[in-house]
Amino acid sequence: MGLGQWGVQRRAKRALVRQLEFQRRKADYVRNDVDGAVSHMVEKSRAARAAIESVRPIPADARVLEVGCGSMGLIFFFGAKEGIGVDPLADHYADLFPVWYGRSRTIAAFGEALPFSDASFDIVLCDNVVDHAEGPRQIVEEIARVLAPGGLLYFTVNVHHPLYHAAATAHAAWRSLGIPFEVRPFADHTVHLTFDAARGLFDGLPLRPLRETESVAEARSHASRNGLLQRLFFKNGLCLRIMERTS
Repeated sequence: MGLGQWGVQRRAKRALVRQLEFQRRKADYVRNDVDGAVSHMVEKSRAARAAIESVRPIPADARVLEVGCGSMGLIFFFGAKEGIGVDPLADHYADLFPVWYGRSRTIAAFGEALPFSDASFDIVLCDNVVDHAEGPRQIVEEIARVLAPGGLLYFTVNVHHPLYHAAATAHAAWRSLGIPFEVRPFADHTVHLTFDAARGLFDGLPLRPLRETESVAEARSHASRNGLLQRLFFKNGLCLRIMERTS
């Protein structure tokens, strides 16, 4: 294993540790506003469903998978009769967030090795996940494998100016050398993807884009409140893709 891959594995493990720490803290204040948390989840799930249905109606019996459902995923209020959520920390989240985790079947597994046979699902959801994981491309390959021909993928990921990719690479290098200084955003992500890198995740796969949106302008506008540099070197733009499994 090369130093680069070892560094990615280390960042992925660290991101999981930090994520669980964060979710444990979040569970404490969510208990004081369960209705607010549920309302937020319902809104996000409805928006994702509406985006998919703007391309094609969703059958009532559609088999739906969310890869990286996290603590408050889309799957719990998506309205799927056959819905499954997969996340490496799913068993922990089931204990922390029992109010909605009981609404869908969940499995503790990594997106890089989905425990399902080929063509098992009609719809796959993957919402802001792959840049936190060890193998973004592997996850997309696995999604293509478990998606049935004609099935739809709803995919989002945050994208950034290339400066952030360079900074994340430098951060990974000094962390791999044992330097203890840690920058929180880089510790929570394995990679900061550019728009081109996000598009490249799908190269050569049997997935045809049906709808694509990129919110660079919105990211720049939000960053401009903090000054010119933040506007020029934007971060957290949103790349949304709805794709069809072609064969």
